[in-house]
Amino acid sequence: QVQLVESGGGLVQAGGSLRLSCAASGRTFSSYTMAWFRQAPGKEREIVARISGSGGVTVYADSVKGRFTISRDNAKNTVYLQMNSLKPEDTAVYYCNAGYYSGTFVTVGSWGQGTQVTVSS
Repeated sequence: QVQLVESGGGLVQAGGSLRLSCAASGRTFSSYTMAWFRQAPGKEREIVARISGSGGVTVYADSVKGRFTISRDNAKNTVYLQMNSLKPEDTAVYYCNAGYYSGTFVTVGSWGQGTQVTVSS
């Protein structure tokens, strides 16, 4: 099973930027679609962005479109989330996972600890 470790979160003012990283184990990283999720207090986990195995296809939630950019480095088994123009409503614990998309995103990895992102107004 794919193991995942997220990092890069922190406290930032509204309008600021952060770059999250997710390191994945395993030799089949490039075969998986990777996705970033977030979970705010009292809310369900939601998908934020996903990227195909080759990196050629990216899809974003409407709430982050134009502000967040997902990318990956298959040589480093790492996926990134560049977050710009952050808003207080982006405050959440951010997670990544591996999987595939079939109408919905099906995860195959173990959920990591996540990384906390807090945006102050």
